[in-house]
Amino acid sequence: MELNDIIKQLPYSEPFLFVDELLHADENGVTGTYTFKENLDFYKGHFKDNPVTPGVILTETMAQIGMVCLGIFLLGNELGENTVIAFTSADMEFLKPVYPNEKVTVTSEKLFFRFGKLKCNAVMKNEAGQEVCKGVLAGMITKRL
Repeated sequence: MELNDIIKQLPYSEPFLFVDELLHADENGVTGTYTFKENLDFYKGHFKDNPVTPGVILTETMAQIGMVCLGIFLLGNELGENTVIAFTSADMEFLKPVYPNEKVTVTSEKLFFRFGKLKCNAVMKNEAGQEVCKGVLAGMITKRL
């Protein structure tokens, strides 16, 4: 599966798509990037005169790149229009702020994928290579009834 094909199959669109590019994907994990554009709505109020990317958005970015893209890659030809990928849990640690116009790289390592459950270790780094957050993400991949 081509990396661009994975992005095309994501169940998100602007303004809630937080994947710009996938750099690598294999059966063990993925790496991808996203740049937080300064005109995103959440910056208007988080925080006044000092916009910072909310932790929930950092978590969502890590889940989209590190879990959903990996799940799509792992399913490959089994992925169908009735496939549903649901985020089930996150245990995150936030280490540094992410500001408007910052580009981040997310790397995810598969812990396990069985019985429709995918669990990953994920790390987000800024352009300086510093960890900004990390954690364990889990989700379910199932067929819509």
